[in-house]
Amino acid sequence: MQKGSRKLDVEVETHSRLRYPHRLSLYDRPPTEDITIEEFETCAINRLHVLAEIESCYARNRPFDELREITNLQCEKHVPLDHNSAITKDRDSQRRKDITGHFVLRLAFCQTEELRRRFVKAETTLFRVRYLNATISERKGFHESKDFDWIQANDDIKATHELQLKAVVPDADERNSIPQVRWTRVPDLVEKRRVFLKDGWAYVPSREQSSIVFQEFQTRLEQALEMTAKALPRMDEDTRLEPILANLSQGSLLDEGTAEGVRAEMHFPMCMRNLHENLKRTHHLKHFGRLQYGLFLKVLGLPIEEALIFWRKSFSGHTDDQFIKRYKYNIRHSYGLEGRRANYPAKSCQQILMNDQPGPTDSHGCPYRHFSHDNLQMALLSMYSSQGLTEADLPEIMHTVRTEAYHVACTRVYEITHATQNVRKGNGIGSGETVTHPNQYAEASRALECASTSTTTNSIKMEVDGGDIVML
Repeated sequence: MQKGSRKLDVEVETHSRLRYPHRLSLYDRPPTEDITIEEFETCAINRLHVLAEIESCYARNRPFDELREITNLQCEKHVPLDHNSAITKDRDSQRRKDITGHFVLRLAFCQTEELRRRFVKAETTLFRVRYLNATISERKGFHESKDFDWIQANDDIKATHELQLKAVVPDADERNSIPQVRWTRVPDLVEKRRVFLKDGWAYVPSREQSSIVFQEFQTRLEQALEMTAKALPRMDEDTRLEPILANLSQGSLLDEGTAEGVRAEMHFPMCMRNLHENLKRTHHLKHFGRLQYGLFLKVLGLPIEEALIFWRKSFSGHTDDQFIKRYKYNIRHSYGLEGRRANYPAKSCQQILMNDQPGPTDSHGCPYRHFSHDNLQMALLSMYSSQGLTEADLPEIMHTVRTEAYHVACTRVYEITHATQNVRKGNGIGSGETVTHPNQYAEASRALECASTSTTTNSIKMEVDGGDIVML
């Protein structure tokens, strides 16, 4: 026996002994082994890193080749899956962790329709990337291990429709084995005219069979998530898992790398804090609110790529198609990338006070002018008590509001909330200057933060972290 042949026999024998013999999985069998709480959480977090990066790629409209490369790098780092030929690696352990992470995230992302949609899209993309990376033998073994419910076209069909089949399958050898499925299982191939249709059947070239597999993966996962959502209430008694699943579904475990960043809303004037908090609470802002807040973020330093991610994550109640059709153009327009391609400035305090007066259901405008006095006082304490503002400060602030000195009220709040950074009454935002622009307030606040931490910055940079705005 030749050396190469012996090596192949050893590889096949070793592979056949694996508990998880296939690198690809439809995740139709949950892990049955005992799993520690630590492993439960770790496997899920590692997988969530990969899925979050996939979501980020979609939000940035990266081409698929680039998304595939990024996903491969993230998989190598967090959820490696070696090929069947890697007989020196612990492939069973790798695949066990992969499957465990998937099923834990099912529990976390099954609870709402929006979470299920996000999870299915990211997981289907991950499966697609892995499928395309698989060797021919790995794909064949995977196909044979599952029932994809396709049948081979018989000789009568091939003879009767030889010309039509030849148009989609030019290679004669390939035409000898053509699977047929109901056309509803391959709508993407039907749309692109890559299959032959007859009597509700689609005859699929072998090079396009991956579409059947991808569709099957997505359909099964959607059904499994709905079943998981129905079964989840039975787990309520286990108080160990509930906080883990809640954190996973919110992506709050992926805030690494931001220790040097500062949550931007801490530096926002009240008008922008109000918009930010309304956006987080309702996952939506009406037109003038989006315009006021969006231009503020743009001038503060949020690049268009991060802006699209931020608004997409914030508008979580919308599908990708709805977001693209209703909001994406206007966001790009405000950055001068559509329409007149003008460089629109952020709105000044005077413009916010005088133009586009808010109605009862709007969030834009100036809180010092447009809130009722009772609501304004409650909002001030809610937003700024953690930064040193107390009830004892309210009479002075409300006096300036009643005299319609809204700029002075905003400036006084700035002085109070920055008192720990040696800002005194009358200092304003510097040299006694009052607030006349929301960006002026935010930039002055950030400059004080940098000075107090002995850092220097020539400009403010911003990025999106888990749907929040971070100043760097």
